[in-house]
Amino acid sequence: MTAPPSAVLLFPGQGAQQPGMGVGLYHAHSGFRRRMDEVLELWRAHGFELRADWLAARRSPETDSLRTAQPLLFSLDWALGRTVLDAGVRPAALLGHSVGEVVAATLAGVFEPADAVAVMADRIAQLDGSPPGGMLAVQAGPDEVAPYTSDEVVVGAVNAPRQVLLAGPEEGLRIAEERLRAAGVTCRRARALNPFHSPVLTEAALHALPLLASVPIRPPRMVLYSAYEPGPLTYERARDLRFWALQPARPVLFGPALDMVLADQDVVLAEAGPGQGLTALARRHPRVAKGGSRAIGLLSAQPGEPDAECVYFAKALAELAGAPAADSAARASRPVPAGLQTDLTRLHPGAGAPVPADIE
Repeated sequence: MTAPPSAVLLFPGQGAQQPGMGVGLYHAHSGFRRRMDEVLELWRAHGFELRADWLAARRSPETDSLRTAQPLLFSLDWALGRTVLDAGVRPAALLGHSVGEVVAATLAGVFEPADAVAVMADRIAQLDGSPPGGMLAVQAGPDEVAPYTSDEVVVGAVNAPRQVLLAGPEEGLRIAEERLRAAGVTCRRARALNPFHSPVLTEAALHALPLLASVPIRPPRMVLYSAYEPGPLTYERARDLRFWALQPARPVLFGPALDMVLADQDVVLAEAGPGQGLTALARRHPRVAKGGSRAIGLLSAQPGEPDAECVYFAKALAELAGAPAADSAARASRPVPAGLQTDLTRLHPGAGAPVPADIE
């Protein structure tokens, strides 16, 4: 009899946010409600009063803002992941996209939840005055979009072989969008009001270093894949403060990281967050499309009524409950397969350049 596949949790980032995300589950599931209240209280200590607006499930100009979307996405992702762990599921690995990587690191024990929230609150404060900008989802590969990039408008994420996000300041991104549409390339704006994963955020991002230096950083207790340097995150890399500080300014390589997760075994990929955007990406991956691995969401694609959300979550949790944990040591020591290395300097011109000493 074939053993059931291992579970891997996926955590989405900016762009996945929705009005009412997870609200139905909050009202119907006491375990999730307890975890969500716990993390929202941590944000409250930093001046973020999120609960009332979140529960009201209203769309407003603030829905996609840095000060609303980032803390709510962190909170929802973490509470869902923590609820899965509370149910006794022991995933073989964790993989996050953008802020989802901080969530994954927190669940893996690299950060304590209170410290992670403090780091995120500080990050938001540092980035809050950054130039207006955004991200543009493009149905093309990194090489195909190269003619539309510049020193400021760059490939901010590689989600799949022919799905990237361009990131940059508003004016440059608008010009790139017009040129892409004129060339017949399918593209659409992502739900972000900041130029996340663009080098224009480098200086602001590095101001996070002092707080990071005060936070304990521990070895991951679970296999934690990084989408910034695809592969299992080592303790040595996790202790590098610049690795965390620069994440808002560096490209997210979710596609190559997912390739690694799926390289040598079938798994159940479970998205712990709203919208099922990562689930949709995963279902198009050859290892999933051919029927070996599976991809599911812990929440439905659109927010629903409490009973419906609770039933949906319970079914997903039941699917994960039979999934055994993989050999963590073997996965953590796995080298990056040939062909999955990505040249960061090709995506971000100047990515390897030294950082000015006055902003370290």
